[in-house]
Amino acid sequence: MQGLTDSLLSQLQRQFGERLLQLGGARQAIREAGKGEAIVLLHGIGSGAASWLQVALGLCERARVIAWDAPGYGQSAPLPMVSPRATDYAARLASLLDALQVERCVLVGHSLGALTAAAFAQAQPQRVSELVLLSPARGYGARPEQGQVVRDKRLHDLATLGIAQLAENRSAHLVSASASSSALAWVRWNMAQLNPPGYRQAIELLCGDDLLRYSPPQVNCQVHCGSADSITPADACRALAQAFAAPFQLIHGAGHACAIEQPETVTGRLARALDTSFTGSVQ
Repeated sequence: MQGLTDSLLSQLQRQFGERLLQLGGARQAIREAGKGEAIVLLHGIGSGAASWLQVALGLCERARVIAWDAPGYGQSAPLPMVSPRATDYAARLASLLDALQVERCVLVGHSLGALTAAAFAQAQPQRVSELVLLSPARGYGARPEQGQVVRDKRLHDLATLGIAQLAENRSAHLVSASASSSALAWVRWNMAQLNPPGYRQAIELLCGDDLLRYSPPQVNCQVHCGSADSITPADACRALAQAFAAPFQLIHGAGHACAIEQPETVTGRLARALDTSFTGSVQ
């Protein structure tokens, strides 16, 4: 199993390498591959840019694939506020796309990354040709009592267990029962790279904001979810799709970390989104 992870890390370094940018004094890390129309990938709370490796390799022959380490993740500087909202993450994303000279993109948000993606699309709809939400997390902003319980538990687990043990304990919940051992190992490795300050800010986002605040009426949107997702279950994702007036599709057999567990399927869905958004028709 270590050999499989080492192979992915070698691919990561050679084919989906990291870049560091300075955005108004804030360090921002991204991974990038390919050329052409841009597709921008935003990871969830327990992951990072590297989690998109297999999807990026599947798309880089047809597009410029950009994945960020969200503020406070990897080598990216945290946001300046203690309890950021999706608009704060979206402002950093806007600065990043400005620096990369990306005027328009397909924007993909997985899990908690869906909040940033939707907030950005609402604020700058002219820059998003298609919004794709994969297993979107709604957040608890409209349910403050439940949000406080989740916040307290996550912060307690972080303080008492630490990142390495969190990764060990939680990674199996992000994949289906039939996931390969290599997929589970890659989920675990990505979660083990978390930084406590960035993770704390992401907990505040999860527990204090609400995806439904950011429905972008001017942007085409689509929602996908693994049929075996126990984190953001299919029924919840279907309800979010309805609220966004967006088509909904299951990824059969996948758990929450669908881009790792079923990269070929996710790559195919995103390739289709690229074709639709930039040509107006599916090729």
